[in-house]
Amino acid sequence: MLTIDDLRAHPLFSTLSDDELGHLAKTSADLQLCAGEYAVHEGGERALYAVLSGKLEVSKTFDGIERTLGWRLPGAIFGEIPIALNSTFLISYRAVEKSRVMCVDLQRYYALVAVSPEIGVKMGALARENIGGLQGIAAEPRQPRVTMVGSRWNVDCAALRQFLARNQISFDWITPDELERSGRWPGIRPSEDDCPAVRLVNGTVLTRPGTRELADLLGLHTQPRFAEYDTLIIGGGPAGLAAAVYGASEGLRTVVLEREAPGGQAGTSSRIENYLGFPNGVSGDELANRALQQAMRLGAEILVTRSIARIDVHARYVYLDGGDVLRARTIILATGVTWRHLAIEGCDQFIGKGIYYGASRSEAIGTHGLDVHLIGGGNSAGQAALYFANHARTVTLVVRGDSLEKSMSRYLIEQLDGKSNVIVQLQSEVVSAHGDSCLAAIGVRHGLHGAVHQYDCGGLFVFIGADAETDWLPAEIARDKRGYVLTGDDVVKAGRWSCSRDPYLLESSVPGVFACGDVRLSQVKRVASAVGEGSMAIAFVHRYLQQSATQHCAR
Repeated sequence: MLTIDDLRAHPLFSTLSDDELGHLAKTSADLQLCAGEYAVHEGGERALYAVLSGKLEVSKTFDGIERTLGWRLPGAIFGEIPIALNSTFLISYRAVEKSRVMCVDLQRYYALVAVSPEIGVKMGALARENIGGLQGIAAEPRQPRVTMVGSRWNVDCAALRQFLARNQISFDWITPDELERSGRWPGIRPSEDDCPAVRLVNGTVLTRPGTRELADLLGLHTQPRFAEYDTLIIGGGPAGLAAAVYGASEGLRTVVLEREAPGGQAGTSSRIENYLGFPNGVSGDELANRALQQAMRLGAEILVTRSIARIDVHARYVYLDGGDVLRARTIILATGVTWRHLAIEGCDQFIGKGIYYGASRSEAIGTHGLDVHLIGGGNSAGQAALYFANHARTVTLVVRGDSLEKSMSRYLIEQLDGKSNVIVQLQSEVVSAHGDSCLAAIGVRHGLHGAVHQYDCGGLFVFIGADAETDWLPAEIARDKRGYVLTGDDVVKAGRWSCSRDPYLLESSVPGVFACGDVRLSQVKRVASAVGEGSMAIAFVHRYLQQSATQHCAR
C-alpha cells in the first residue's frame, strides 16, 4: 500500500501537502511488478505513472520487431504523451527487475493538476521533450526486412508478396526491368530463372524460396513448443484468433495452426466498415494484426505455414505436414471458407497473373492507372471497389443481379455512387478472359442472352461467394452436403450424437471437437459473429474439460 513517504520521495510530488499526498496515496494504484511484467502495453489507456523503485524498459514494436527506446528509473514518470495528445499509449513499459510503480488514473490526475498547477506544467514540458524524441525516431529511414525481385505476373512472386504483407513483414519489391536503375539490389543480379529472389536485411539471398523457409528465416513461428495442448485451434481467421485470445487469457495451453497467414478471408478485406469499436472502419489485415498481437501477448502460440495431414479424433492426435504430431485435449475447427472458383474460359491460366480471389490491400499498388473489374455484388466487393477507386483509373463492378440493394449495405451503395470512377454493370457476367502472358481483356455478357463485349482489363478480382473445404476432416465429424460442420442441435437432428448429455451449442458430432465461424453450419456469416463464436467456443471447452475430468463421455 502506498504511503505519504513513498510519494514524498518522488520529485514530481515533493511539493504537495501532507493532505494532498495522503489522498493521492489512497486513490492511486500500487503496481508491484516482477521482471517481465508490463506496467502498461502499447495501446493502453491514458494514466500517469511514477516509478518508485526498480527499472523499466521502454519499447515499441516496429515492423514486427520490438525495439528498446530507453529506460525508466526511480523518480521518473511516464504517461505524459498520451495525456497531452489525448491518445492511447504509443509505447510499452516493462519491468526488467522487481519494480514498484504508482498509477494515477486520468480523473485523479486532472483533479491533482487543478490544486497543483505546477505538476501540469512539468508534465507539459516533459511531453514536448519526449514527443520530439518520438518524431526523431519516426524520421529515421527504415530498411525493409525483405527485398524481392520478381515480375508482377510471376505467380510465385505474387504469393510471396501476399504472404509477407499478411504477416506484417515490410518488403521492397523490384521488377526485373527496374533492377539496374534502382540500385536497390547490391551484388549479382538474379536471373529470370532465379526469380522470385529475396534478400534479407542481414544479407542472406534466397532464390525461389518457399513460404516455410522464408518464415523460419524471418523469425515467424512454425514449430510447436509443446507436444500436448489444452486446446488446438485450426485456422487463424477472426474466429480462431478470438478463441486464441480467450483461451490463452483463461489459462489454457493454446496453439493456433494457420497454413498461410493470420486473418483468414477477413484479412484480405480492404475495409470493414461495420465492426464494433472502429467508427472509421478498419482494414482486414489491421484487425487481424491487432488480434494476433493480443493473442501472442496473452501466451497463445500461433504457427504459420502449417497444415493438417489428418486428425485422429478418438486419440485426439493431430498430424501436421512435416511429420509433427500434437495431442490436444480439445480441438476447435475455425478453418473458415475459401473463395468459390470462377468457371470461365481462360480463367485458370491467369490466376495470379491478373485474376485474383479477394482483394488484399497489397494488390492496390499494381492497379495504378489501370482499368480493373470486380465480380460480385456483396459487401466485400463494394468495400474493395471503394479502396481500388483510389488507385485504379476506373473500377467496374460486374453484377449478375438487377440491383445492388438486394446484396449490398446501403452505406456502401451511397459511397460507391459518390465515386466518379466506379462503374456498376447490372445483369452482367464475365464469361471469358484473354491475354498472352497475363490478363489483358475480359468478355462480359450484358443481359441473359445479350451480346458479349470485350473490355481491356488490368486486373480482375473475384467475389462470388465461398465454400467450406472440409473434405480432409475425418468421417466422424458430421457435415452437411456443402461441407459445413454440424454443431449442437443439428448434430442431434442428423442422428450423429452418441453421448449421454446434449451437445454444447458449438460442439461437433465428436465430443470435445468444436466448430466456430464460417466453417460452421449457420445462416450468419459476419466477422463479428465469428469473433463471438470463437470466444464462446472457449467457454464450452472449459465445460467439456470440467465434465470429462469427472466422467467418461463415449466417443
